[in-house]
Amino acid sequence: MTLDSASSDSAPARRRVDAAGVVIALVLAALAAVLVWDSRQLQTTTMYGMGPEVMPVVIAIGLGLLAIGNLIDALRGNLPARESADPKAVLLILAGLALLIAIIGLGGGFILATSALFVTTSRAFGRRAILVDTAIALVMTTLIYLAFDRLLTLSLPAGPLERLL
Repeated sequence: MTLDSASSDSAPARRRVDAAGVVIALVLAALAAVLVWDSRQLQTTTMYGMGPEVMPVVIAIGLGLLAIGNLIDALRGNLPARESADPKAVLLILAGLALLIAIIGLGGGFILATSALFVTTSRAFGRRAILVDTAIALVMTTLIYLAFDRLLTLSLPAGPLERLL
């Protein structure tokens, strides 16, 4: 083998632009823009220092940086190959989110709503111990509720279980 043939064999193949990566970058950039716009709509009540509009801007900056990095990698074709999605798992997670919204909307409270999301998500990831997951979820979400309610004095949606605490 000659030196010329070795150099021509090792020449990198031209990579294609990852269209899905470009779309993801654009969505991230749009989300960052919405956060900045929305934070500018907040009424500032502080006379000095930082107000409530600062954190959305910080998050928007992070999303903007992710969008730029993702766009660069998508244009270079450097994004890793994506695995195929399991539609059943995606539907289970979406069902859990719908349950969360419905339970809170119907007055079921944070503990039941978040527990439903936990159980459906764990099932989507392949776990089959529904009763054990329900017990874990109820304990964890109760502790989270108590931490927010008693320690941080922040109110989460209250339902029948929260009224017992």
